[in-house]
Amino acid sequence: MADWTKNLPDAARDYLQGRRLDEVECIISDLPGIARGKAVPASKFARQKHFHLPDSIFFQTITGDWGDAAGEKGFIEQDMILKPDMSTATAAPWTGDWTIQVIHDAYDKDDAPIPFSPRNVLRRVVALYEERGLTPVVAPEMEFYLVAPNIDPAQEIKPMIGRSGRPAAARQAYSMTAVDEFGPVIDDIYDFAEAQGFEIDGITQEGGAGQLEINLNHGDPVALADEVFYFKRLIREAALRHDCFATFMAKPIADEPGSAMHIHHSVLDAKTGRNIFIDKKGEETDAFHYYIAGMQNHMPAAIAVIAPYVNSYRRYVKDHAAPINLAWGRDNRTTGIRIPISPPEARRVENRLAGMDCNPYLAIAASLACGLLGLRDAKTPEPEFRGDAYEGEGDIPRVMGEALDLFEEAHALHEVLGPEFARVYGIVKRAEYDEFLHVISPWEREHLLMNV
Repeated sequence: MADWTKNLPDAARDYLQGRRLDEVECIISDLPGIARGKAVPASKFARQKHFHLPDSIFFQTITGDWGDAAGEKGFIEQDMILKPDMSTATAAPWTGDWTIQVIHDAYDKDDAPIPFSPRNVLRRVVALYEERGLTPVVAPEMEFYLVAPNIDPAQEIKPMIGRSGRPAAARQAYSMTAVDEFGPVIDDIYDFAEAQGFEIDGITQEGGAGQLEINLNHGDPVALADEVFYFKRLIREAALRHDCFATFMAKPIADEPGSAMHIHHSVLDAKTGRNIFIDKKGEETDAFHYYIAGMQNHMPAAIAVIAPYVNSYRRYVKDHAAPINLAWGRDNRTTGIRIPISPPEARRVENRLAGMDCNPYLAIAASLACGLLGLRDAKTPEPEFRGDAYEGEGDIPRVMGEALDLFEEAHALHEVLGPEFARVYGIVKRAEYDEFLHVISPWEREHLLMNV
């Protein structure tokens, strides 16, 4: 092995122990969270300090079309300089040869971070916490479905066939028998995660047919976003080995619950390491309540980032395992903002609004931004909601167009996420939404063709 491999993270070095590294995948997340980049021979990677991709990768919609977001210079597809973050080097254990992946950061020719690169957006938000002497901590939960292969978009998505030969059944939340149905896929998920050095806190069956949840341990926001970015790929690869698809759509099956990426937040004093949500007596602080108020006051404008597609809004259905408002409550899964049971030192705020279809860097950045704005605003939240929050009124956008309207006017949120990111994101998402509005759905043909 080349000398540079000796400085890889432990898991990557263990993976390559006694083996010859063939290839390095140099990757970066685009706005949807798709891995873009280049695969290069290991010998070439050892000689290169950076590589180039055009900045246009951040102007693409999920369909591959383009938003007119290039700015004053026009659509010239100027090169970005992509530099490896070797702390992210990890195995690609599903490949046919010995391959590692490395996440890269994007810079311009003047060595300034590209402001609309998702990883840079999250780093910007974390840096704003650090300027206040604070250290944000997050823990994501990932929900997803294992479904039967679907290669015809006109066909409805169906649950996968389990180990027993029967389709996965719904309403079996937390069933170990249901988890066993997907045993071979889960085994590969565990094996891939171990090879990549990721620690899974647990896997459970959720309420949907073939729906699973993976919990990750709490930690640094950028590192956790990297893990979710990697996990989406490894879960898809594990599923493909067993004749099924893994999907992270927010609402893949009409009558089943949607898939969320719940985000748990806590904030530490950088000097003392103390959780700022509690005082020395273990009582909740003003900062705790300010943080919740920030979620309530700024999250409506951030919905366009944490629920980034038209399908995302199909998840927000009353009495269907997803919040419909920004009520907050203790140990209450009907609220959009939940305070889980915990000892005082682990007091945290859970954002239950983000869908699993989000870009993890952007969703975590947006969620942290709302909390940070709450600390700045120093406002009190609405009273704690007690009871079933589905009985309350909905107070979040119900369609993508409405969410984009709120996002485009949210200047305080733009200042935290970055004005240039906000400009590009709004243009690309508006272009994507306009593409969708040109599509005539089966529902329209069925009910309107002969009846109106």
